[in-house]
Amino acid sequence: MQTVRERSEIPEQYKWDPFSIFPSQAAWEAAIDEVNTLIARAAQFRGRLHEGPPVIADFLGLSETIMRNVGQITVFATMFYTVDTNDREASAMRDRAIGLQARASAALAFGEPELLAIGADQLLTWADQDEYLATYRHYFERLIARAPHVRSAEVEELLGQVRDPFAAASAVHGVLANAELRFPLAYDSNGEAYEITQGTINALITHPDRTLRKQAWEGYADAHIAVENTMAQCLATGVKQNVFLARARRYASALEAALKPNFIPLEVFHNLIATFERHLPIWHRYWRVRRAALGVDELHVYDTKAPLATPLIVPYERAVDWICAGMAPLGNEYVQIMRRGLREQRWVDVYPNRGKRAGAFSTGAPGTHPFIMMSYNDDIFSLSTLAHELGHSMHSYYTRRTQPVIYTNYGLFLAEVASNFNQALVRAYLFQTLTDRNAQIGLIEEAMANFHRYFFIMPTLARFELAIHQRAERGQPLTATIFNELMADLFAEGYGSEVVVDRARVGNTWAQFSTHLYANFYVYQYATGIAGAHALAAPILAGNADAADRYINEFLKAGGSRFPLDTLRQAGVDLTSPEPVEQTFAVMASYIDRLEQLVGGSGS
Repeated sequence: MQTVRERSEIPEQYKWDPFSIFPSQAAWEAAIDEVNTLIARAAQFRGRLHEGPPVIADFLGLSETIMRNVGQITVFATMFYTVDTNDREASAMRDRAIGLQARASAALAFGEPELLAIGADQLLTWADQDEYLATYRHYFERLIARAPHVRSAEVEELLGQVRDPFAAASAVHGVLANAELRFPLAYDSNGEAYEITQGTINALITHPDRTLRKQAWEGYADAHIAVENTMAQCLATGVKQNVFLARARRYASALEAALKPNFIPLEVFHNLIATFERHLPIWHRYWRVRRAALGVDELHVYDTKAPLATPLIVPYERAVDWICAGMAPLGNEYVQIMRRGLREQRWVDVYPNRGKRAGAFSTGAPGTHPFIMMSYNDDIFSLSTLAHELGHSMHSYYTRRTQPVIYTNYGLFLAEVASNFNQALVRAYLFQTLTDRNAQIGLIEEAMANFHRYFFIMPTLARFELAIHQRAERGQPLTATIFNELMADLFAEGYGSEVVVDRARVGNTWAQFSTHLYANFYVYQYATGIAGAHALAAPILAGNADAADRYINEFLKAGGSRFPLDTLRQAGVDLTSPEPVEQTFAVMASYIDRLEQLVGGSGS
C-alpha cells in the first residue's frame, strides 16, 4: 500500500527551519513577554499624538517594533502547527500567537483615529518638514483616504479585540479539513491501495490510472461531504463576520470593504468576472480537446488533470536547478539568493507527511527568512508550485530588505503577480529545454493545470463568494444545500456540456478551501495576478533587460510604498483595464492550440 510518512520520518534537510527565528521555545516565550511589555508602553501615547512629530514618530516606531515582533512570534508558532495539525502543543502555540495579534491590534487602535483628528493638511505638512516623519508620508496618504471608514478610538479598539474570536470559524474549518477528516483508501485498477491525505490528493488525481483517480477524487469529496453541515456553518459565520465588519466601517458591501482599503477599484473585480464569463467557451474547447486526447466517451471531473503522456518525473533537487535556470533573466543576484535559501537556509518544508496542512503557501515576517510549506510529489506540478511560492518568497525578501517595516506588507493583489510571474519564466525555460513530444505535452498539461486553478477554479470561487456575501447582506440563509447548489451551477456553466458534473461532489468544492474563502474576496486576485504576471513576463522573455531591472526595482523592491496599481504601472502593466486578462486568455488558447496539434484531439 502507498502510505504517507510520519513527520519524524522526513529527513531534516527537507524540513523548514523555525529555529532560525528563535533558537528555542524559551526564546519564543521571552519574545512574547517582551511584546506584552511593549503593548503596555503603547498606552503612554494615548491622547498625546497631537503634541507633534516627535511623539508621532516615537509611537509609530513602537508600533512597528510591536508588529514586527508579533509577526516573528506568529510565524514561529505557525511553522510547527501547519506541518502537523495533530500536534496539540503546536495548536496551543498558534492560538497564543493569534491572541497576541489581537491584543496588539487593540492596544494600538487609538493611533489612527488620533492621527486623523490632527487633520490631513497638518499630517502631510509634518511629513514634508520633519525628517523622522518623511518615511510615513505614504502611510498618511493611505490613512487619509480611509478616513471615512476609521472609527473612534473606542470602536477601533473593540474591532481589534474581535480579531481573535472571529478567527474561530476558519480555525474550526481548518481543523476539520486537516486534522480530523478520515479519508477512505483509494484503489487502482490492479487493486493496490493508496492513502488519501491533504498532501497526496493532487498526485492521486493526476495519476495515469483512471480507477485510482476516480476513487481518490470521490473519496476526498465524500470525506468533506460527511461534515459539510459543520463546514457550512463555519463558512456562513465567516461570511457574516465580513458583512458585520464592512458595516462597522461604513462600507456599502463586503466587496467594497475588501477592495477599497487596498485601493483597488471595484471595476477591477467586475471586469475580471465579466471577462472570465465571456471566455468560458475557451475552457469548453479545452475540455473537448482533452476528452478526444484521452479517448473517452465522457470526460469526468476526475479526468480534467489526467496525464495525456508519460508523466514528467521531477525530483526536488532537479526542480531547484531548473527553477534557478528559469529565473536567470532576473540576474545572478536573484538566483543566488534563491538558491542559498533552497540549499542552505532551509526555506522549504518539502514533502508530505501525516497531519500536514493542505495546499502550499509562503510565509515569514520582517527579520525572518521567507518560508514555504508544500507537499512535493516529484512531478512537474510540484515544480510549478515550488516556483509559484518562491515568487512570493523573493517578493518578500526584496521588500523586507529594501523597505521600512511599515511598507513590508504589499497586499495580496501584488503578491499573486510575483508568484505567477515565476511560473511563467520557469515554464518558458522548460519549453525551450525539454523539446521532445512527451515533455512538451507534459509542460502544456502543467500550464493548463495552473490556468485551471487560477483562471477557472478561482474566478468560479470568486463568483460564488460574491453571491454568498450578497445573500448575507440581504439577510437570506446560508446553508450547505444553498452552497452546494450554487457551486454546482457555477461549475456546470464552466464545464458546459463537455464534462460530466457530479453535482453532489462538485457542489461541495467550497468545503475544500478551508482558508481561501475566509479571507474576504481573496480568490479573485489569483486571476488578476496571473494576468499581471504574463504581461510583465512577456518583455523579459523577449530579452528586454530594462524590463527585468524594472521588475526587480519598481515591483519587488517597492513593497507597499506605493498604491498597488501605481506599483504595477511603474513595472509595466495596467490592471484597471481588461486587456491583461484578455491577453492571458490568448496565451491559454495558444497552449490549447499546441496541445491539439501534439495529441491530435479535435477542439472544433
